[in-house]
Amino acid sequence: MKAMKIFKRLLYAILLPLLFDLLHPLQAQQDQSGFISLDCGLPKDSSYSEPTTKIDYISDRPFINTGSSNSISAEYKANLQQQVAFVRSFPQGIRNCYTLNVTKATKYLIRTTFLYGNYDAQNKLPQFDLHLGPNYWDTVNFNSVNSATFKEIIHIPSQDHLQICLVNNNSGTPFISALELRPLENTTYVTTTGSLALAYRLDFGSTTNKSYRYPYDVYDRLWTPYTQKDWTTITTSLTVNHPDTQVDFRPPSIVMSTGVVPLNASAPLEFFWEPLNETKKYYIYMHFAELQQLQSNQSRAFEITLNGKSWFDEPFSPGYLEANSVYSTRASTASNFSFSLVRVNNSTLPPILNALEVYRVIEFLQPETEQDDVDAINNIKSSYGVSRNWQGDPCAPVAFLWSGLNCSYKDSDTPRIISLNLSSSGLTGEIASYISSLTMLQSLDLSNNSLTGPVPAFLSQLQNLRVLKLNGNMLNGSVPAELIERSESGFLSLGVGDNKDLCASLSCKKKNSVIIPIVSSIGALAVLLTAAAIFIILKRKKKYDMRLGSRLTVQNDSLEPKKCQFTYSDVLKMTNNFERTLGKGGFGTVFYGNIEGTEVAVKMLSSSSVQGYQQFQAEVKLLMKVYHGNLTSLVGYCNEGTNMALIYEYMANGNLESHLSAGDGSQSVLSWEGRLRIALDAAQGLEYLHIGCKPPIIHRDVKTPNILLADNLQAKLADFGLSRIFPTEGGTHVSTVIAGTPGYLDPEYYITNRLNEKSDVYSFGVVLLEIITAEPAISRTQERTHISQWVGHVLADGDIRSLVDPRLEGDFDVNSVWKAVEIAMVCLSSMSIKRPSMNEVVIELKDCLAMELARKNHTPSTDLVASSEMISIDSSTELIYPLAR
Repeated sequence: MKAMKIFKRLLYAILLPLLFDLLHPLQAQQDQSGFISLDCGLPKDSSYSEPTTKIDYISDRPFINTGSSNSISAEYKANLQQQVAFVRSFPQGIRNCYTLNVTKATKYLIRTTFLYGNYDAQNKLPQFDLHLGPNYWDTVNFNSVNSATFKEIIHIPSQDHLQICLVNNNSGTPFISALELRPLENTTYVTTTGSLALAYRLDFGSTTNKSYRYPYDVYDRLWTPYTQKDWTTITTSLTVNHPDTQVDFRPPSIVMSTGVVPLNASAPLEFFWEPLNETKKYYIYMHFAELQQLQSNQSRAFEITLNGKSWFDEPFSPGYLEANSVYSTRASTASNFSFSLVRVNNSTLPPILNALEVYRVIEFLQPETEQDDVDAINNIKSSYGVSRNWQGDPCAPVAFLWSGLNCSYKDSDTPRIISLNLSSSGLTGEIASYISSLTMLQSLDLSNNSLTGPVPAFLSQLQNLRVLKLNGNMLNGSVPAELIERSESGFLSLGVGDNKDLCASLSCKKKNSVIIPIVSSIGALAVLLTAAAIFIILKRKKKYDMRLGSRLTVQNDSLEPKKCQFTYSDVLKMTNNFERTLGKGGFGTVFYGNIEGTEVAVKMLSSSSVQGYQQFQAEVKLLMKVYHGNLTSLVGYCNEGTNMALIYEYMANGNLESHLSAGDGSQSVLSWEGRLRIALDAAQGLEYLHIGCKPPIIHRDVKTPNILLADNLQAKLADFGLSRIFPTEGGTHVSTVIAGTPGYLDPEYYITNRLNEKSDVYSFGVVLLEIITAEPAISRTQERTHISQWVGHVLADGDIRSLVDPRLEGDFDVNSVWKAVEIAMVCLSSMSIKRPSMNEVVIELKDCLAMELARKNHTPSTDLVASSEMISIDSSTELIYPLAR
C-alpha cells in the first residue's frame, strides 16, 4: 500500500500540468474534422485557436441554455492552456445538460475537464456527479484549488444526439471547464458490452517528462509519462510508423519513440496494479515498437503473462520502427493485475514496452427515451417557450423525469412518453402539431391556458389517448367527431369546458361549453347518461349536506349489532378519563385503554373532522365484516351523540413509520429479516382485502403510519376509513373522488380518478422502498424528491448496498435486497396494468425471506439488532494506479 501511495503522488505530479504545460511545437497541422471542442463559459459567439495545441475552440453557449459564465482566479491562470480560463457553473437546478449533435453509431472519445481555480471566490472544493445521457458516469472530485480533474470515456451514441449532464449531489455547485469529443475508428477499442472509461494512458520511458495530445495524437488522446526505477529507457530520433492493418490504434510517434526495458537485462519487465473493486472489468492495450536496428545475431522476443498465466498466445517480437498493439478481445477481472513480460530462451535482448492503455468497462443499462418522443417534446418545448427546467433525457432516469411528464418503463425497452401535463403554463397560439408525434400518449392536459384555434384532428389519431383536457382555453370551431364518439363510447375522458366558441356536440347546434363526463374504459360498465350523472351528483350532494347539518341524528344507520357497541361512560372508564395519549391524526386523538385486562387503543373522532363521520361509519362497517391476522381487529365502537370512538386491539410497538425514522438510536433497529416479515405481513393483509373479500376491498391509504406492529412485531394494516368496495360484476375500476396521502398516491388514479386494486399495489411499492431504505416517501429536502426517483438514481450506478438503511451495517443477503427492490419498482410502474397483483407480491416476498434465512442457515434470528453508529462509506471515484514491484 505504501508503494501505491508513492505512485499516486507521482502520478498526480504528472497529471496536474498535463494539459497546461507548453508542449513541443509541431509544424504539421492535423485534420480536426469531426472534433467538437467547447470552452465552457467562453462568451457567446467567441472562438479561438489554442496557441499550444492549435485546437479550435468555440463557446459552449449554443449547446446549453442554463448556467453562468465565470473566470478562474488570476493567480491560477499562469501557463495554463486557454480552454480552462473560464468555467460554466450551475448554481440552479439539480441536473444541467449539454446536448450535442453527433453521428449515430460512431465511436467517440469524450473528455470533460474541470479546474476549480477558486472561480467563485469561496475557496471551497465541490463534488458532483457526471451523467452520460440518462446514466450515471462518474463522480467529480478535486484534490486542490489548482488541480484539474479529467473524465474520459469511449462511447458509441445510440441516437443522433448526446447529452452530458452535471448533477448536483448537495456537495457543492457543479461546474465544467471544457468539453471535447473526438471521433474514433469503430474498429478500435471494441468491447463485447459497455463503454470504456479511461483508467490511465501511459507513455513509458519519456525523456521530456511532458504529456502529449493533439496534434501529436490524431485522436487527441492524452499520454502521461511514466517510468520505474528498475527500468531503463531506450529511444530513437526516427519516426515510428503505423502498419497497414485493419485495426490501427495509431499511437503517436513521439510516444512510441521511447520505451523501457528492465535494468537487469535477464529479468522480466513487470508492473501491476490493484483495482479498488475486483468485480470491475478492464480492457488492456499494450503498444510496442522496436527502437534498435537489430544485428543478425540479435533478437527480441518475449511472452506476456497476467497473474502467471499466458495473456498472449505466442512469444511476441515488435517490428522495427513499427507500432504494434497487443490486447485482449475480452474484458478481464481480477483482484490484482500483475503483468510480466518475460524474455524467451532464444532471445538475446530483454522485453520492451512503449505505451499502455487501461480502460474500465461501464455498463449504461438505462435506455434513452425513444428518439421520436425526444424530438417531439423538444419541439413542443421550443414552440411554446416552456420555461420549466427541462434538461437532459425527458424520461430517464426516473429521478429526473421532466415535470409534467409521465413515461412507460418496460424491461429493457426505450422509455416512451405517455402523459403530458402543461396545464396553467401560460401557453398561447394553437395546439402544437408536434404533439401528434407522441404516439404512445395516454393523457394530455392543456387546460387553463390561452390556446386559440380549432381542436386539431390529429388528436383523434392518438390511438392510446384516454384522457384529454382542453378546458379553460379560447379554442373555437367544433370538437372532431371521432373524439366525441370515443368519449361517448367510454374510450376517452374528454374535458372541453370554458371554451365559449367551441362546439362539443355531434350536432353542433348548442354552442354552450360542456364537459363530457368521465366514463368507464373498454369493457367497463354501461355508459352513464349526462342527465343521470347530474341527478346522482345532486342527490349525493343533498345527502352529504344533510349529514353535515344534522349528522348527530344519524346514529345506527346500518351499523353492526350492538353487542360491540360501547357507551361513552364505558370509553371514559376504559381510558381512565383519557389519561394516556398514543397519537394524533386527521380523524382525531388515539388514547390507551384497558377493558377487563385487555389492552386497547381508543380513537376518538374530533368534532372538527369534516369527513371523520363518514370514515367512522366506513371503518365500523368494514371491520365488523372482515377478519384476518394482518388486519387490525376492531373490538367495538361508541356512537353516542357527539361522542364517537373506534376501539381497536392494542399494538404495543406502534406504527412502522416510527421504527424506520428513528435514527437517533432511541430504539432498536429492525433487522433485514424483521423488515421482510413486516412487508410480507402487510402484503398478506392487502392480498386478503383484494382476493379474500367478496366483494373485494381497496384500502386507498396504504402507508407506513397505517401499518401497526404488535409486541411480537407482527404487522397489521390499519385505518380503513378511506376504503372502498370494488365492483363485483365484471368491473375493472370504480370512479371516485381522489383520496389518499401524497407520496403514496397512484399517479394513474390521480390522472383518471379511476380506482382499482392496483392503486393499493402502487402504495405498497412505496412502503417497500421505505422499509428497504428507511427514507421517507417524499424527501424532507427543498427538492421534495420522491423515494422512487432517488432509488432510480442510485440504481443507475448498480450500487444496491448504498440503498439499504445504513443502520443494518451490511447484515443482509444482497440478492434478497435486489429482489425486494425489483418487487418495489415493478409495483411502482406508471401503468396499473404492468403492476403485479398482491398475490404475486406475496409469493415474491416469500422468496426474499427464504434467501435471507438461507444466508443465516435457517437459524431464526431476532427481529431487532442493537442500534449503533452509522458507518461512513467512501463512494469516491475509483482510482487505479500501476505499482512498482
